[in-house]
Amino acid sequence: MLKYVLGAVVVFGVCGLLWAQKGASNASKEADVLPVIDVHTHTRFDGRIERSSKLPVTREQYEKEWKEAGIVAAISHVGDDERGFNADMKAKNVFHCYGIEESRDLKRLEKGLKSGDFRCIKIYLGYSYKYAYDKYFKPVYQLAEKYDVPVVFHTGDTYSADGKLKFSDPMTIDEVAVDNRKVNFVIAHLGNPWIQTAAEVAYKNPNVYIEASALLIGNLKEISSAGLDRYLIDPIRWSYGYMEDPSKYLYGTDWPLTGMKDYLEAYKKAIPREAWCQVFYENAIKVFKLKELEGKHTCSVK
Repeated sequence: MLKYVLGAVVVFGVCGLLWAQKGASNASKEADVLPVIDVHTHTRFDGRIERSSKLPVTREQYEKEWKEAGIVAAISHVGDDERGFNADMKAKNVFHCYGIEESRDLKRLEKGLKSGDFRCIKIYLGYSYKYAYDKYFKPVYQLAEKYDVPVVFHTGDTYSADGKLKFSDPMTIDEVAVDNRKVNFVIAHLGNPWIQTAAEVAYKNPNVYIEASALLIGNLKEISSAGLDRYLIDPIRWSYGYMEDPSKYLYGTDWPLTGMKDYLEAYKKAIPREAWCQVFYENAIKVFKLKELEGKHTCSVK
């Protein structure tokens, strides 16, 4: 009889330990509060199925993925023709970035900057057959300085075969950063495949920041763990370490080219936990001047 009693004590003791460990684990997870700002999305909800990710490009899908990934705000990159601009989404903390490819409307741009409809300017290097330092963009940088908004550059590979890669090399941004010290610049896509160049330009220039959206696109669940490591996690981890400054890194996906939740989980593996609040939330508020979010969310990662 005694051995059964002792056995029961052991069993319940082990079970109690396991439950305690599970409870501690759950408590740890519950203690982590990570609001996320995605600085690179698109909100042209035309209902199509995106060819890489196979995601429906709808507002319903966009908001669904926000909830899944813990997104509390986002930057939407829109073209010069107003496609993708959704004024009513400002109440949901979706802020718009005015995009410039081959055309520009300086009057419309300034009007939007003055009203607050546009919170940044996007220049599509590679799609626009001009270098970042082309005089064509000088009045754009002047407006960015006047209204204290950042300029985001598309860099690296283009989604269209008609893009010209010589214009999207992030090295050209060094000259612009030096000549426009009062303007903050963001290198999108980590300059992929010129990752080392992008990291160096950001490391060297105090007014240049990095976001690593769309290093991989499509359904990340269909990509091997080795592929995720080599082409997404390792490049972010290396560039983050090289820059030696967590305040210079931002988070973005380029939705709908890939899903928000899967990209976030991969991105988190490349960034030290102690920097998550900065990289995934606080830096975006600082760089994009999102005063509406100051003090609104608590970020706590143990």
